[in-house]
Amino acid sequence: MPDITERELAATLDHAILKPELTRAQVDHELDIAKEWGVFSVCVRPSDVAHAVEYLDDSPVAVGTVIGFPHGTTSTATKVAEVKQALRDGATEFDMVINIAALRSGFDDVVEADIRAVTEAAGDHITKVILETALLDEEQIARGSRLTEAGGADFVKTSTGFAGGGATAEHVRLMAENVSDGVQVKASGGVRSLDDALAMLEAGATRLGTSGSATILGELRRINAGEQATGAVDESSY
Repeated sequence: MPDITERELAATLDHAILKPELTRAQVDHELDIAKEWGVFSVCVRPSDVAHAVEYLDDSPVAVGTVIGFPHGTTSTATKVAEVKQALRDGATEFDMVINIAALRSGFDDVVEADIRAVTEAAGDHITKVILETALLDEEQIARGSRLTEAGGADFVKTSTGFAGGGATAEHVRLMAENVSDGVQVKASGGVRSLDDALAMLEAGATRLGTSGSATILGELRRINAGEQATGAVDESSY
């Protein structure tokens, strides 16, 4: 049986509602899932922030959004403007995509400055920096993690889920090894099952980005229910 409760696992989940084709009705369905399962937050498209904040007004679920998504190639000024608009709309967490090309080019000053501008615009709110690990080698992942911390962000994150690859336990461990205890790791992209979630947490992630929250938490609930049923049978046999 997994050594984690449903509430503890739900508290690690950022429920992703980011697919570009989602209609308003589909977005609302996903917001309902977030409320039903009590996840930590939703991560919605920037244009959905104000609606999500209003929709979740009676819920403790936080509303986050993405910045420079999904390619990270927008200018720093544009990323800052996105943060400021999202703040006005009520977002409390920001997942920005790193300047991937600058990182791969070795332009560390550019990368750090881009991150710092976003973290400063976000103020006291949580910022997470998406490296897009599928497009990077191990040296770039390690360096990107260190630059994330240097830029003042709270989390370093694996992936957008839109680049043909997602989180791996190996990359999560590598990221965790290259930041101090003051920076956390978020695993995102391909986290679709309870086994996936537990593997990422075991590797060092403290937050998980997924569109499969109901599947993951449902698996754990069924396991717990099975254990309780087994326990009831065992007790009745004494």
